[in-house]
Amino acid sequence: MYYTFPNFTGMSKLSTLAETLIGSEIVRLGNEINDRIRQGEKIYNYTIGDFDPAIFPIPKELEQLIIESYQQGYTNYPPGDGLGELRSAVADFIKDWEGIEYTPNEVLIAAGGRPLIYTIFKTIVDAGDKVIYAVPSWNNNHYTHLTNAVHCVIEATPENNFMPLASDIAPHIKGAALICLCTPQNPTGTTLPEAELKKICELVLEENARRGTDEKKLYVMYDQMYWTLTYVNTQHANPISVNPAMKPYTIFVDGMSKAFAATGVRVGWALGPTHVIGKMKALLSHLGAWSPMAEQKAAASYLKQREAIEKYLAHYKKELEERLNTIYNGFIQLKEKGYAVDAIVPQAAIYLTIKLDLAGKKTAGNQLIADQSAVTSYILDKAKLAVVPFYAFGADKQSPWYRLSVGTCKKEEITAMLAGLEAALATLQ
Repeated sequence: MYYTFPNFTGMSKLSTLAETLIGSEIVRLGNEINDRIRQGEKIYNYTIGDFDPAIFPIPKELEQLIIESYQQGYTNYPPGDGLGELRSAVADFIKDWEGIEYTPNEVLIAAGGRPLIYTIFKTIVDAGDKVIYAVPSWNNNHYTHLTNAVHCVIEATPENNFMPLASDIAPHIKGAALICLCTPQNPTGTTLPEAELKKICELVLEENARRGTDEKKLYVMYDQMYWTLTYVNTQHANPISVNPAMKPYTIFVDGMSKAFAATGVRVGWALGPTHVIGKMKALLSHLGAWSPMAEQKAAASYLKQREAIEKYLAHYKKELEERLNTIYNGFIQLKEKGYAVDAIVPQAAIYLTIKLDLAGKKTAGNQLIADQSAVTSYILDKAKLAVVPFYAFGADKQSPWYRLSVGTCKKEEITAMLAGLEAALATLQ
């Protein structure tokens, strides 16, 4: 028997989600830059929120534990919610370092933060529900779209370090299902002040007190992937510490990816109420996005080594902070020379918020730089500087602000990078 197939003259229509889904602008831009680098072009690639392992390796102790775990044959499926010893180690780590208490049953392990965020959305948000998030922020717009939810977007401002205020959230809180907060924030490298977080928590508690027993409660997704990476006098705050009554309504997203330059190790965790964590586990069982068994075994042992962690973080944070401050100071010097650039003082994470307000200027060849897309291209072509525009994080297309990531930054190249940027700026009219 022979089968014949239709002769399609064009592509067939797919699901509404597939037809309307927008891929990650950050990944797309990063891939384009990497292709140009592979072809021999010299580019200062400050796009992807990742690390060059030659500059920022994972802790040696963690590396050795992973190797030993594979040698010992830990290559089978892990439990659906993560190894019990790892969930216990995470609970102890969070208690010791942040002062908040969770039981192992309130911890869920997954292959990094992305599957956890997806399962939080799918557990809490129905189609048509309202999701509150500020822009710029990492991927909240895409996860809201994946859930077919209603986007309630707050345009954060540089005056507030691009963090949302309680007064921004208050007018939209009625009927909302989820508030997405990220601090330290990707893409800005700034943090949500404790006083403002307290006000937001009060809004959530007041709103939930107004809702009936048959109504869904309002939850906060609290992405704190970068909480160990704060600088100078910046202090990380979390909802449970500022108001213990928030515990039933808060789901944390956290993990090893950024805390230990271990993005490829794929060990993330969520902390939250047991009934929410249980449903997230059920969803995760269908996705299969589990953290590998060997990495889980290694992480369970490493998280208990406080002295080793403190030593690693001291060096790691010093190297990150030095890069961030050097580039920040360079941008401020360019600003003082009269160039249309600026930067926000780095507070945390691996990011620097920079401003390239060049739209409307003309090049040496008298070509108009029409918009921010053209600004990005001009800086890449003339200064060999690759950064990510805030519109890739949901902000307005005309926003002149950008994310600069130092995870692959070589200190010895910063001076040349800034000189190249100044040369490109100097030719503009």
